[in-house]
Amino acid sequence: MRSYVMAALGGTLAATVLTTQLAGPLLAQDQKDGQTVYQQLDLFGDIFERIRSQYVEEVDDTDLIEAAINGMLTSLDPHSSYLSPDDADDMRVQTRGEFGGLGIEVTQEDGFVKVVSPIDDTPAAAAGIQAGDFITMVDGESVLGLNLDDAVELMRGPVGSEIIITIVREGVDDPFDVTIVRDTIKLTAVRSRTEGDSVVLRISTFNDQTYDNLEEGLREAVEELGGMDNVNGFVLDLRNNPGGLLNQAIRVSDAFLDKGEIVSTRGRDVEDGERFNASVGDLTEGKPIVVLINGGSASASEIVAGALQDHRRAVVVGTKSFGKGSVQTVVPLRGDGAMRLTTARYYTPSGRSIQALGVAPNIIVEQPRPVDVDEDADDAARPFRSEADLRGSLNNDSFTEDELRQLEEDRAIAEASAKLRIEDYQMAYAIDILKGLSALSPADQ
Repeated sequence: MRSYVMAALGGTLAATVLTTQLAGPLLAQDQKDGQTVYQQLDLFGDIFERIRSQYVEEVDDTDLIEAAINGMLTSLDPHSSYLSPDDADDMRVQTRGEFGGLGIEVTQEDGFVKVVSPIDDTPAAAAGIQAGDFITMVDGESVLGLNLDDAVELMRGPVGSEIIITIVREGVDDPFDVTIVRDTIKLTAVRSRTEGDSVVLRISTFNDQTYDNLEEGLREAVEELGGMDNVNGFVLDLRNNPGGLLNQAIRVSDAFLDKGEIVSTRGRDVEDGERFNASVGDLTEGKPIVVLINGGSASASEIVAGALQDHRRAVVVGTKSFGKGSVQTVVPLRGDGAMRLTTARYYTPSGRSIQALGVAPNIIVEQPRPVDVDEDADDAARPFRSEADLRGSLNNDSFTEDELRQLEEDRAIAEASAKLRIEDYQMAYAIDILKGLSALSPADQ
């Protein structure tokens, strides 16, 4: 005990001496750094005045200052930026679920504008815009070299007006133009439906309405199937979900977890870190869950997928997610503007950061590209005829009417599954997983 105390005391003394010895140089360094900052601010003032007085055209002082602020923020990372009063108001409107535009979430990559994902039931989605597309031109004007806010500004316009964007897509040799008519974007955060005995919950964004929509949609779908006992599982479709509000991602994750950590955030200072834990209660009553993700699943959707995956509460299916593992804080500024600043990274319950890596699915399932049906295909490619198709064939008299009715119902289910595989292969795969898990579950579950 004595040696421990002495060692600690010795350490304190040594630190005291070191502090005394370094106090002078450290103070001088602080003063030097302060002088450098003021010198740089003086330089900024000189350049500002020179532009005001000598630029070839008259410039607006406010525009200059805002451009300088935005340049400072966008130099940090693709998600930090300055929001003018109009932009800040637009952002607040978007989180409430209705705004004007094309319906795409974009980011910037190597100077190019990249589509994170199109939003369901919007002009961009209807026009065939895909996650991973690069936008190179807007109405014939190149966006290369523009910051993200300026590029987005080019795409804005009155509802009903037309815009032509030039797309570069992986797997397509040449750039191509897409014409889109701007519209009012009304986001339905969650849509629910049933596929056989499974409930599909499609979450397209995380806004103020998401959890409430989820709870209501889940309840209605379960009632449609006649109660939870008749449900074999749930598919949580997060494909092309660009994210949104952190608190909504936490609530959605909590809806399927009874306990444990959902997500943690860590900023520059350790004291600023936060942990968010699940509360008791699972809306699905422990039924199997499959989560669908792809390259357009980002931010909040990655929090949900990562949390359910780490707790082994869901099987994650699809392709690797986008990889946005940072938290942005919106800070109101004087004059009704705002600053969107990256303040933390988030981590899944196992402690992994998704930043730039994304969530890797448990089962990788690519979505096949649509294949046009060749109406002139030869007979070898057409479906085979069966005995029942032959004129005058004998009937099968070994089944009762009830058994025949059941056979027809089973056939209809199988045909619906086959159709789903053509329309949405990843979704069909998820449904098949739930069927398999249901078949392996004890009969009393």
